[in-house]
Amino acid sequence: MNAYQSESGNSSTTSSQLNLEADVLVIGGGPSATWAAWNAAAQGAKVILVDKGYCGTSGATAPSGTGVWYVPPDPQQREEAMASREALGGYLSERSWMERVLDRTYTNLNKLSDWGYPFPVDDEGRPHRRSLQQAHDYIRLMRKKITKAGVKILDHSPALELLVDAAGAVAGARGICRQTGERWQVKSGAVVIATGGCAFLSKALGCNVLTGDGYLMAAEAGAEMSGMEFSNAYALSPAFSSVTKGAYYRWATFYYEDGTEIEGAGSQRGRSIIARTLLTQPVYARLDKATPEIEAMLRTIQHNFLLPFDRMGINPFTQLFPVTLRLEGTVRGTGGIRIVDYNCATTVPGLYAAGDAATRELICGGFTGGGSHNAAWATSSGYWAGEAAANYARQLGTKANQRFVRGLGETGVASEKGSNNSFVPSEVTKAVQAEVFPYDRNLFRTEKGLTQSLDRLHQLWKEVRNTQAVPENQAVQAREATAMLATARWMYASALERKETRGMHKHLDYPEQDPNQYHRLLSGGLDRVWVKPQKLQTAVKEKELVTL
Repeated sequence: MNAYQSESGNSSTTSSQLNLEADVLVIGGGPSATWAAWNAAAQGAKVILVDKGYCGTSGATAPSGTGVWYVPPDPQQREEAMASREALGGYLSERSWMERVLDRTYTNLNKLSDWGYPFPVDDEGRPHRRSLQQAHDYIRLMRKKITKAGVKILDHSPALELLVDAAGAVAGARGICRQTGERWQVKSGAVVIATGGCAFLSKALGCNVLTGDGYLMAAEAGAEMSGMEFSNAYALSPAFSSVTKGAYYRWATFYYEDGTEIEGAGSQRGRSIIARTLLTQPVYARLDKATPEIEAMLRTIQHNFLLPFDRMGINPFTQLFPVTLRLEGTVRGTGGIRIVDYNCATTVPGLYAAGDAATRELICGGFTGGGSHNAAWATSSGYWAGEAAANYARQLGTKANQRFVRGLGETGVASEKGSNNSFVPSEVTKAVQAEVFPYDRNLFRTEKGLTQSLDRLHQLWKEVRNTQAVPENQAVQAREATAMLATARWMYASALERKETRGMHKHLDYPEQDPNQYHRLLSGGLDRVWVKPQKLQTAVKEKELVTL
């Protein structure tokens, strides 16, 4: 197949639309997207990657240093690595998936080293591959690798809707080139959604492009979500900065405004105390637990953590500074598009999901965090999804891009003529944020609070759904607002259904973990949201039932 032909047989640009063809279309530009594109190309597929931002700099990973779940193939170390997080995640992870991810991550990071990524070395000269602190080098290297592999990249080109054929199989996508305003269409044999999670434009570092777009497009095609109740991750940040690097705060003490220490407050298990305090008054921090040696070390890594302090003239090791908690939603949560097999396929033919766009319950249950498991999942799921998408497209053969296709986008899709009856995307976004940002609504959940928020979100969806399409120049913002609205509804509908506290889902009306709710929660639907339990593939061990 020729990757870049229009329906007439040649690459074409008109005044209104760029028409391209590929075997595999990857939507996204972070680690999972680039691994998917690389491995699809390695299988001989013609690949196009479209990114809302610039592939290599956009998304949560590029501006961050991140740890990674990299464990050598030693049986004891692997066992300890898997067991260490099972209880924290509510025992919703699966050992078979954990083992596969550990194997694939180990291989992929070794490959990354062979490609030239500058992993640090210890005093004995051994490489330290549990950290990707130079994440900008990581994603830049991945861009270089996929370009060399022949992948065509469309930067600043967000996808707005998926295409399907007459049988409902996914057959490409449509979007817009933000810098030119030109529309694009890619017909393809298969699609990998690797658009990241949803942080609701909370100003968290690198999350300005993570608005749940992939969830919305997948749901319009009929895909299901899983674990959307595990979506209330908040990250510590200076109140004057977007930098959400929590590792530094292990050396912090937290204070009231008068300088009195807040008892029990901490960056990990004491984060709820910080959130409760923030409901009524400011919270301040100081990195006063760091020794001079640790301070010197911290100043040599993750330079962007200290940059905002330098600009403000604050020494965080000796001076108090105000902190806040920024919602990172499903970016540091575990919910996302449900995948149904080891190939990272969704319930929709031709559609695959990877990285934060897909559920991570399979390897970390109901709790994760920045990097670590998420970073391992990104490289692994991207690798598998890319290979599977290439194989799927190969089976379709030359008929793949001869199919009649139609777009699926309905809510929030721009109209060429414009309308006097359109919604204002910024107003919808603010209304959604008003329901998901507050700690006493999303972090500390109650039956009453969830129900009230969900009622308002459902009503907002009806209002958006019943308006005509927005003007062309607001197409991207409209789809982002619609995606965030849909994501919030799946989140709260799932949270209402899980009447217990498990993983990061804290339900004040049901503060205990309930062994009778040992299942995952699937969700979906647009005009009518639904939630249903899914029995896990493996039974809980007896010792785990006792722990529960």
